[in-house]
Amino acid sequence: MVFFPIVVFIYFIIPKKIRQIWLLVASYYFYMSWNPKYSILIAVSTIITYVVGLQISKVETNKKKKLILTAGIIFSLAILGLFKYLGFFINMVNGVFSHFGIIVIERKFDLLLPVGISFYTFQALGYIIDIYRNDIEPEKNLLRYVLYVSFFPQLVAGPIERSKNLLPQIRDAQKMNLWDFKRVHHGLCLMLWGFFLKLVIADRAALLTKTVFNNYQAYGFLEIILGAILFAIQIYADFGGYSEIARGCAMVMGFDLMKNFREPYLAIDIRDFWHRWHVSLTSWFPDYLYIPLGGNRKGEIRKYINIVIVFFLSGLWHGASWNFVGWGDSWSLPCDLKY
Repeated sequence: MVFFPIVVFIYFIIPKKIRQIWLLVASYYFYMSWNPKYSILIAVSTIITYVVGLQISKVETNKKKKLILTAGIIFSLAILGLFKYLGFFINMVNGVFSHFGIIVIERKFDLLLPVGISFYTFQALGYIIDIYRNDIEPEKNLLRYVLYVSFFPQLVAGPIERSKNLLPQIRDAQKMNLWDFKRVHHGLCLMLWGFFLKLVIADRAALLTKTVFNNYQAYGFLEIILGAILFAIQIYADFGGYSEIARGCAMVMGFDLMKNFREPYLAIDIRDFWHRWHVSLTSWFPDYLYIPLGGNRKGEIRKYINIVIVFFLSGLWHGASWNFVGWGDSWSLPCDLKY
């Protein structure tokens, strides 16, 4: 409520030539306000994928392009795995061997999970994959690419933007007509709707769901069912509210981010639900994982194996624990992808 008005006010009055620089400074300040040290992490990840993108465009043979792409993917996922999944892996290994009275790894450290790391990692991966596919030209201006990865409205929780959508808008930032009352009004209304979803609906519902789930033994069947229904409303209003705030923030400044939720609880079946829920992620996995695995082009058995892989990794993406893995795979059983 303080940061955003200041950023927008300065953004509107400064010369067009330095708009991108100001947004970059604001984005890194926004990220560093959580933990300044981890700004180094996002900077390193950004520079590596920037260099990978340039190198892919320079080599001529597909084999070399694939090697460079693979190296970039491995590096990016290694950072994500180190901070998000190392502890889970250690606990899993120790859990297996503890049945034999063996402690394989003594866990003497805990890495603080960097906020937004899953989102900006996937956004950067999508960029280098798009270059490999010749869907876009690599961004040669480092400042623009750094802003693309760190753009503050959607940095910490999405939507996971595509290079084909956000990068061209960043390139044209100097040409934007900021004094557009209709666009600014629409953006502010989106932000207001997002705050309503988050503060009025999600946070109020959370008071009831926490009460029930933290002491479920004391409640009967109807109370628990009501708590589960309210939790479905809570998680949608919480995440959907943030996404609308992010879209509204960006729209006020002249940027159009993708819509992340499309009335998911009005879906007619599970497949339709996943086309409406967290759209930036549920479309990312088919485009960048399911289709490269072969999609449904290699027979019925292979299709369902690919679906299970996608939902297994989707569950793991949401959290480093077996309940998330089970949640993802339980959705994969009745689900089908259109590709």
